[in-house]
Amino acid sequence: MEAPERTVTRARRLRKAMTPPEMQLWAVLRRKGARRLKFRRQHPIGPYILDFYCPEAALCVEVDGVDHALGDNPARDARRDLWLAGRGIETLRIDAIAVRDNLDGVYADILNAAETRLVGGAAAAKIAR
Repeated sequence: MEAPERTVTRARRLRKAMTPPEMQLWAVLRRKGARRLKFRRQHPIGPYILDFYCPEAALCVEVDGVDHALGDNPARDARRDLWLAGRGIETLRIDAIAVRDNLDGVYADILNAAETRLVGGAAAAKIAR
């Protein structure tokens, strides 16, 4: 799916300015290979930038800090999640504190969500145990 050049440029900038929880999670996703699944960080899609995206599972992983609960952010997140769902992409929202305090559990939740989305022979074979 294409993204406007403005969004692509912003995504490149965000890759260099990831939050500490995003950096922690990226290190695990990259190092452990996520059971052979490929994740992209700060991935532009349409008008949005996804914290992490697994194209094989059409799974978006968002690391939400405290600001996501403030003001109109919950409504904005809901609109974004709905937009992504309309394109077949599921959003998994992870609290930034959970990444800090339970990284292994968060990693397991992400793999579980990806496995749930990958149904059937060839797709499921991509997740080699």
